[in-house]
Formats: sequence, C-alpha cells, structure tokens
Amino acid sequence: MAQKINPLGFRLGITQNHHSLWFAQPKNYSQGLQEDKKIRNSIQNYVQKNIKIPSGVVGISRIEIQKRIDVIQVRIYLGFQKLLIERNPKKIKEFQMNVMEELKKMNVIEELQMIVQKELNPINQKLNINLTRIPKPYKDPNILAEFIAEQLKNRVSFRKAIKKAIELAKRADTKGIQVQIAGRLGGKDMARIEWIREGRVPLQTLRAKIDYCSYTVRTIYGALGLKIWIF
Repeated sequence: MAQKINPLGFRLGITQNHHSLWFAQPKNYSQGLQEDKKIRNSIQNYVQKNIKIPSGVVGISRIEIQKRIDVIQVRIYLGFQKLLIERNPKKIKEFQMNVMEELKKMNVIEELQMIVQKELNPINQKLNINLTRIPKPYKDPNILAEFIAEQLKNRVSFRKAIKKAIELAKRADTKGIQVQIAGRLGGKDMARIEWIREGRVPLQTLRAKIDYCSYTVRTIYGALGLKIWIF
C-alpha cells in the first residue's frame, strides 16, 4: 500500500540488532540519546579531520555503543583498518609486523578516548573504545555510499559511479544490490530519481538479511539523496 518503512527497523529482533544497547528511565532517555549522538559525531569528526585517505572513503561502517553502570563500551567497525592506523597519506602501506600495527592502533584509540571523554565528561563511567575490522568492506552499504559520494564530487557520471559500486559489491559475494539516487542528476534543472538493481533484493521477506543506508551527497548542483539496499 506504498507504506514505506526502514528495512533495518522492520527486521529488528529477527535478522537485525540495535546499534545502541542500554537501559534508562523515561525521564533520562533523551539524555542517553544525545550522549550516543555526541559519541558518534566526535569519532566521525576526528577521523575526517585527522585521517586523510586518498580515495576519500573514511571506511566507518557503524559505531555500536553498549552502556553499563560503570563502563561505556564503544565498538567501531572499520572497512579499512590499516588506513586508520597510519596517519600520513603518503606513507599508507601494509605493515608486515603485527607489533607495529598494535602500537599504532593503541595510539589512535587513546587519542579517541581522550576526545570522546572531553566531549561527554562522564562522572562515574569508564570509556572503552575497540576497533573491529570488516573482512569485506564493499559488502557494507555505508562504505559503498561513501565511495559513490566521492565519485560524484569528482564529477564522475552518476551511472558510472553506481555501476562501479555494484561491481565492487558483487565481488564481495552479495546476492543482490539496489542503488537509488535522487536530485539534480548531472546538473539538470529538473530533479529526478534513478535506480539500478542487480540480483535479488527481497524487501518484504523478514528472514532475508538486508543491509540498508541512506546518505546525503553535497555537490555544486545541490544535495543528492542516495539509498542502498544489499541482500
């Protein structure tokens, strides 16, 4: 009946879990929600300002937050962990020694913890931040959306950018992908919607594991809306 719902919220408790896990009294709920937003924003701002990746893709898939009485546990899921470890874009390379990776990783985590703690100023809670690497980054819609956004900002044709993203997703062993883009495509005066689908994307099947993201791309012609569904 054209009643649309977010595919992730539609599958909560079946194939999808919450990205924030904590309990609060109704009067303190809004405060906890604002804390989560501050944590996510401060981490994303830190990565965008301090870690410049040549491809323009930050590579953060999602940030999961779990709050207990005395600990706030933050887990950052990264697509390109080695790029986060090494700061200088001219020296981005794969490290051969695991010890060097761990040392670099610890420095980044300590700095992130200091920034987030300064933003939140928790009184009786300790903050723990962990990095988790995603084995197949282009299987994640958020990373694909960043890839398409960077291509569009570099004046690449939107069809070419979407087809390249679909090709990367197919290499990552996905069963199906659908990409929809809306706005002033190609700088045309009239806004329109275009979409491309490859494979199966069963949106009405609750047991089908669907990953979804919506992303805003800022271009010189205005904002473009990007939606990606991955089965």
